[in-house]
Amino acid sequence: MSERISVLIGTTKGVFILRSDAARRDWALSGPLCEGWPCNHVIGDPATGDIWAAAGGEWNGSGVWRSTDGGATWELSLLANGEIDAFLAQDAEFAKMLGHGPSPDAPYKGQITGVWSLGFQHDTLYLGTKPAALLASTDRGQTWAKVQGLSDHPSADGWQPGGAGLVLHSIVGVPDDPQKLWVGISAAGVFATEDGGATWDRRNRRSNAASAAQAQDGPTLGECGHKVGHCVHNIVRAEQAAGDLLYQQNHEGVFRSKDGGRSWDDIAQGLPSKFGFPIAVHPHDPQTLWVLPLNGDMQGRFPPDASAAVWRSRDGGQTWQDLRQGLPGENCFFTVLRQAMATDQAAQAGVYFGTNTGSLFASTDEGDTWTEIARHLPTILGVEVMHQR
Repeated sequence: MSERISVLIGTTKGVFILRSDAARRDWALSGPLCEGWPCNHVIGDPATGDIWAAAGGEWNGSGVWRSTDGGATWELSLLANGEIDAFLAQDAEFAKMLGHGPSPDAPYKGQITGVWSLGFQHDTLYLGTKPAALLASTDRGQTWAKVQGLSDHPSADGWQPGGAGLVLHSIVGVPDDPQKLWVGISAAGVFATEDGGATWDRRNRRSNAASAAQAQDGPTLGECGHKVGHCVHNIVRAEQAAGDLLYQQNHEGVFRSKDGGRSWDDIAQGLPSKFGFPIAVHPHDPQTLWVLPLNGDMQGRFPPDASAAVWRSRDGGQTWQDLRQGLPGENCFFTVLRQAMATDQAAQAGVYFGTNTGSLFASTDEGDTWTEIARHLPTILGVEVMHQR
């Protein structure tokens, strides 16, 4: 049976799916799906073909859409009611025109205002919310329970919101260890559990060498010099590495951890900017990773010099190469958001990223050359890839 590749795209106006065969040359687009709800993140289970979308917001309400037939039909698990429900309850004529009234009270009504990220590990589906909390489902997204150990962390009262609010936006697991999980919260940092979520460590410490240098030069990152900036933007784990090798794109730079986040090394030297949102790691080579640097807050969040480039490292972040062939070389003012870059599982890995201007770019040669495989989509919020046979 031939291999099928699906690029799962979350946008401000629903889910879109791009499909191709293993050659990754010709793509067929479907969407918008999920009734046009804004969808921050979409993932799939290649074993079954199930697809989940973290969707909604203050108006629609928040929930997870699930498809068990490859995206043909969808069912919503509503977690929190939105403003539309209050509006329908107060306006019977409008409800009559729409043909339905407000949704029943959802289990997390008044507790969450958005859902941001999904992760599927060992038959458990995880969901990151706004305000920051982690929910888990053991029935593939039909019902949910809060991972209370994270919400009860001693530091929780001091968590501060990032630009998009206090959101849990990264969920990273380990295929051969169901007890391990990492999450990223803006702007509280990286948290890790090694006991299935019962207890959590906050892991934002810079390496000892960096800490010593900062002690001499004065604090420059985060709360003080020996900490990584707490506004982590994305986390990835190198699957083929010995131990727990993690990378993160932070508001303050790009970092690598060889010990599961217990200490972090700054690897941003050589990049044109420390600021950026997405990061991706090669599925088979733990030393190869990609980032897309952007100008910082004060210069506008677009590529430096308004010239698009994905930067690749083949040595774990020691050196970087800019990859531009096929990307816009001038007047490039797009942004690539935190979940909007992903890789496929091919031996020569494909890399994909989507922009806030609605373009999706792909490289089937690990970033050497790029092709725009979709355009004129709504603002792209998340990109993931699912392989099936």
